[in-house]
Amino acid sequence: MGAFHVAIPARAGSSRLPDKALADLGGKPMLQWVYEKACAAGGADVSIATDDERIAAAARAFGAVARLTSARHASGTDRIAELAAIEGWADTDIVVNVQGDEPLIPPANIAQVAALLTACAEAAVATLSTAIVSPEEFLDPNAVKVVTDRRGRALYFSRAPIPLHRDGAPGGRSFEGARRHVGIYAYRVAALRRLTGLAPTPLERAEKLEQLRALEHGLVIQVAEACEPPGPDVNTPEDLRRIAALIG
Repeated sequence: MGAFHVAIPARAGSSRLPDKALADLGGKPMLQWVYEKACAAGGADVSIATDDERIAAAARAFGAVARLTSARHASGTDRIAELAAIEGWADTDIVVNVQGDEPLIPPANIAQVAALLTACAEAAVATLSTAIVSPEEFLDPNAVKVVTDRRGRALYFSRAPIPLHRDGAPGGRSFEGARRHVGIYAYRVAALRRLTGLAPTPLERAEKLEQLRALEHGLVIQVAEACEPPGPDVNTPEDLRRIAALIG
């Protein structure tokens, strides 16, 4: 597998859990857990991109490279594009976007998505998915679904239940064959720069899913099954307490 960068966007603002990057989790900031998982993935380097000096200072205190980026960015993808410019990464470089609220992300999944993009020369982006295991998950709009072609290239992402079995699924399992998108991405830097320079697209605005911008502009997103079950992310105080209990 070729070399790759890992970038962790971490913003200060969060309506449900303010300053969650700095929230204590087992005696250290949640962001440090994410950083340590990212460091274990085997990339060439790991950087944190933030809009808050407190987050940058905390990151530097535990040994991370932290870069201050604009507070005006609408997404972590935009923040990573600025980081790529700061670091001077080449268009052909690969960068993996690891969300700053996933303290239990498997390092193997980070390495996997980078290797997937390296192996698929025609792809601009790579990402992962897992099988949907319940009708509740299938119907949950917060569980993003993905459908692919036979070569694993994304056809569509949706918050709606797709694919929908019009005539009923075998055994009444309406979610048979459905896949949940795992929100980790590997980008070629040239594609990252192109995407962040484009305006939001109609499907992206309708679904509130940024990856649809890539599909609407004809970019190939390669999808593979996650080699390890993804850990839960943190959006609320309840999430933080649940993960604290998991790590003991």
